[in-house]
Amino acid sequence: MLDPIQKFNLWWQQAQADSPLQQKSAVCVSTVDKDGMPDGRFVDLKAVESRGFIFCTNLDAPKSVAIQHNPNTAMTIWWDHLGYQVRVKGIAQLVEDELANAYWQSRSRDAQISTLALQQSAEMVDEQSMFDQVNHLTRERGNAIIPRPANWGGYCIHPAKIEFLTFKTSRLHLRELYVRQGEGWRYQLLQP
Repeated sequence: MLDPIQKFNLWWQQAQADSPLQQKSAVCVSTVDKDGMPDGRFVDLKAVESRGFIFCTNLDAPKSVAIQHNPNTAMTIWWDHLGYQVRVKGIAQLVEDELANAYWQSRSRDAQISTLALQQSAEMVDEQSMFDQVNHLTRERGNAIIPRPANWGGYCIHPAKIEFLTFKTSRLHLRELYVRQGEGWRYQLLQP
């Protein structure tokens, strides 16, 4: 039996190599806000390592505010072209500054500029004002290196449960559940 993190990485490599999608690392991250309302959105999965699943975001965004209030977080992935679904439940925690800096530097310059110029999820007067803000900052910054802003970072979802579903047209899906137990995992099958 594979460790679930190893199994995930094998599936992810297969999904990326074979993917018809433009956003090959898009995953849905779900949080619960201070009013108890769930909210899901797609983010770019950066890495999966022994401690968990890493994504980056604006730390002032609603997802970050929700995580600060309630770190219980879920992640869902559906790779239709393979018939694979993965569901993760765990606790989200900020990643260390060094790792956040590395991910920031790996971003395109356009992504860095838009992060600095705009306030994610804030109301906007009109679309042109957004373009104007981005163009202004692009001219202002020129070719200078853009350091990571204090309100941008990453989270690692430390998984408590990971479920793998292999889709079957018969609807007799194979569902494999891994539940964290200390440093190891308990494995069980679930009915479809």
